[in-house]
Amino acid sequence: MGNNLGIILLVSALCLGLIGCNGKSGNAQQTNDSQAERVSPEFSGDSALGYVAAQCEFGPRTMNSEAHDRCCEYLTAKFRQFGAEVTVQEGKAELFDGTPVDIKNIIAVFNKDSKKRIIISSHWDSRPWADNEDDESLHDTPIDGANDGASGVGILLEIARQIQMKTPAIGVELICWDAEDSGSHGESSTNSWCLGSQFWAMNHSVEGFRYEFGILLDMVGGKDTYFRRETYSNYYAPNLVNSVWGTAQSLGYGKYFLNEDGGAVTDDHVPLIKSGISCIDIIGSNKDGSTFPDTWHTLQDNINNIDKEVLTAVGQTVLEMVYKQE
Repeated sequence: MGNNLGIILLVSALCLGLIGCNGKSGNAQQTNDSQAERVSPEFSGDSALGYVAAQCEFGPRTMNSEAHDRCCEYLTAKFRQFGAEVTVQEGKAELFDGTPVDIKNIIAVFNKDSKKRIIISSHWDSRPWADNEDDESLHDTPIDGANDGASGVGILLEIARQIQMKTPAIGVELICWDAEDSGSHGESSTNSWCLGSQFWAMNHSVEGFRYEFGILLDMVGGKDTYFRRETYSNYYAPNLVNSVWGTAQSLGYGKYFLNEDGGAVTDDHVPLIKSGISCIDIIGSNKDGSTFPDTWHTLQDNINNIDKEVLTAVGQTVLEMVYKQE
């Protein structure tokens, strides 16, 4: 994703201009961090952590690599094991430097006969370059992407496992976006990043159902990770942001989901917003909110820096959002 986390770009958000707000914008709602009775099954942080580790064991999931293809086979098989109807949407694109890449968006559908669906998604590819390392000699080294990619997908797999055991009232699409993280360093436009979600937005069809909303997960498992209200999300879907943050706090996860404004981030939710889907981004930041988590685009983004408690906070919150739908 583009690295403009610390910048509040409301003008840029307005330039998206293709859909209106889902409700009224305004100041973040303050809610008390009190325990509420859960309606969702219990999310297992241990299981999610295991799924993150399994992805990392393939090696960096960079575009056009053997590790990338093998991990695709693993993810497809796991979603099918959990009872989803799985499609791999394949396409072709070019990176910012002209390199051709084969895109594989993995789409797992549950309760497909429902007239209403929600999208829960994360990117599954990892960055080919550790270009945020202090040592410039390491900049061309691919990263594991344990937090930046695998953490969100680990949560999706655990959600799939839970859905298999208890069917929610609404249709659910769990989508693993490809080709998100090969953008040009310092360039924040979607011309450089989020190629898989852009391809999906231009080529998906909606027949016999409608999308109620989408939730994107990005960097949702790292140690010392906190979540603030991302600008595009807050502008285009403030009611959904309020609902997610309120749900997190009611479940006791207010220490992670902070009632603070974050920055505007070029991420996979932007193509969905442009296509008319109300979508928000749950994306990690460091403690003071000045940047992404400290491991971002470094070789330290590995399994040793994943925290199952953070995975649980995000996973249980999103699972609760799924089962709250009627």
